[in-house]
Amino acid sequence: MTGGLAGRQVAHTDSMESPGSFLADPPLSAEVAAEYEADVTADGYVNNLTRAWCWRPDVLTAFQALRQDLLVGSGLSGREAAVMVVATAAARGDAYCALAWGSRLAELSDEATAAGVLHGLDGGLSEREAALAGWSRQVVQDPNATTDADVDRLRDAGLNDLEIFEATTYIALRLAFSTVNDALGARPDQQLAEKAPRLVREAVDFGRPA
Repeated sequence: MTGGLAGRQVAHTDSMESPGSFLADPPLSAEVAAEYEADVTADGYVNNLTRAWCWRPDVLTAFQALRQDLLVGSGLSGREAAVMVVATAAARGDAYCALAWGSRLAELSDEATAAGVLHGLDGGLSEREAALAGWSRQVVQDPNATTDADVDRLRDAGLNDLEIFEATTYIALRLAFSTVNDALGARPDQQLAEKAPRLVREAVDFGRPA
């Protein structure tokens, strides 16, 4: 098994002494070890959501690739993507993605702007970003209630129809990811919560606690 030694080391880190979700940890394999080691390299610990998704590491990899491929060559910026995820997570009540992407949005803008989006306040955003945040909340709350006028508002903010499709699909994929994590009881990692900017951390008063 490639990464066998590293996999055994990962299996004994402090972050894995208790279950990461309602599920037991999956059996260690080359694919699971690779996902765990990628987390340790990037974050210093294995994420709880990775432990849940690694019952099917192939699905995790494919799902992540699909999300990335969706934005390759898109007119949507990285900051706009972060705005959508933060607005989606907050509307869904998903603390895990709200903390992770609230922190990322704070890096791309500032702490107060990120906290504002978590609270549903978009004053620190551009017109396009505010339109995408509002659309994200609509898609989460009641996709059957959207109208031509709602799409026209996105166009008025400067989004073309391709970008509107990409944004809507991205929101839906993020919503699916949050739903799996929340339903399986994947709690936000304590390290993630501790690293989040104070205003972001205080704004995430919903979902599962770290």
